[in-house]
Amino acid sequence: MTSERLAQALRSATDTREILLGEHLLDQAGELFTRSLPGRTALLVADETTWRLAGPAVMRSLQQAGVEVLEPLVLPGTPPVYAGYENVVLVRERLAATGAHACSIGSGTLNDLTKLASGELSRPYVHVCTACSMDGYAAFGAAITRDGFKITRTCPAPAALLADLAVMATAPATMTANGYGDMMEKFPGGADWLVADAIGVEALDEHTWQMVQSPLRAAMSQPEALAHGDRAALAALTEESMLSGLAIQAHQSSRPGSGAGHNFSHQWEMEGHGLDWEPPLSHGAKVGIGTVAVCALYDRALELDLSTLDVEALVAAWPDPQQNRERVLALHDVDVIAEAAVTQSMAKYLPADQLADRIGRIQQEWPALVPRLREQLVTADQAAAMLRQVGAAWHPEQIDISLERLRRTYYQAQTIRSRYTIMDVLFEVGLFGTLVEELFSPDGYWGRHPHPEA
Repeated sequence: MTSERLAQALRSATDTREILLGEHLLDQAGELFTRSLPGRTALLVADETTWRLAGPAVMRSLQQAGVEVLEPLVLPGTPPVYAGYENVVLVRERLAATGAHACSIGSGTLNDLTKLASGELSRPYVHVCTACSMDGYAAFGAAITRDGFKITRTCPAPAALLADLAVMATAPATMTANGYGDMMEKFPGGADWLVADAIGVEALDEHTWQMVQSPLRAAMSQPEALAHGDRAALAALTEESMLSGLAIQAHQSSRPGSGAGHNFSHQWEMEGHGLDWEPPLSHGAKVGIGTVAVCALYDRALELDLSTLDVEALVAAWPDPQQNRERVLALHDVDVIAEAAVTQSMAKYLPADQLADRIGRIQQEWPALVPRLREQLVTADQAAAMLRQVGAAWHPEQIDISLERLRRTYYQAQTIRSRYTIMDVLFEVGLFGTLVEELFSPDGYWGRHPHPEA
């Protein structure tokens, strides 16, 4: 029930030692818990929906394995649980008071809340997956909002995971579509790492890059089958999501699984966009739109001839640290986001006396890099078509993001993370704003696709 590919990936993972992936596995939860954790007292953490799906079966399996099961912590199902730090505190305090180890049951939010709560207590935990709705089950770190700013907070991944496809197949089709949207960003995210490596900013870890990228196209090749509930397609997508998390563990960073496309989602999440919807707008839906946005930028960037850049003029026009700070602050209306974005932007800010060398490196590497990027990427049209086929949002208006707001998000997204991406390359060569504006011109990608029906 653990494929050879997963078994190989587990050997390099830092925290997760076992993943059970297959059909009708809930009755194995108890044995998995006892194999994976030092304690014999369990706190089940779920919401009302995931408890109905798997809670009683998991509890029964734990009890049959000799585990003492405490009164479960079942959070409300409506509205869905928010990935805020206040909910981390709720889980952590229950764990601390009882001395139990957690067995969480759910998808992204419940896993992340339990992950960080358990991590703060240095206490391993087990998770039972209920939907293929995102790629973070096996990931190191938890994406949690605190004081209005969402970042991935350091904490260990689960000691073990159980993914019962029979349960996951009962999740609403939109949840699988959202997971597909989250995984779609691996195409430009992988390209961003190739860019950072070639330019000498962040070396590529071939092992973790291949862990995510080698099976990616096959896992993403059946969007229509996924939309129709095909179990084999669901298994392939779920395995790819696990591999992404294991790669993040092995690298101790989200770089193997996240690039510029995720920045769009993070920006909108920090602004609270869709949080009050019923159901709330999902992370994967926003990442899918961010993926189309970044692929459109790549489509145009790969057409560039960078050999004719006026380097002296670019150095002369480069913002000094104070000007860069003012640029970032002007892009954000929420103070806590603005100040955090300044910190992130300054972490990758390049002093003017180093810019000429950086541009020279970009010019030198670009001709050989372009064909590698073309092989890695999907086009914006391809990304949108795949999202449409799986039943996910493929145009910003479908998630109530206007094109004007999307235009601003391009600029904001370049500032909110220190991770180097294609947006930073274009910013350093003085073409970022030009290309973004071109995308919204009548002949640009968004000019040609002003509405979902266009």
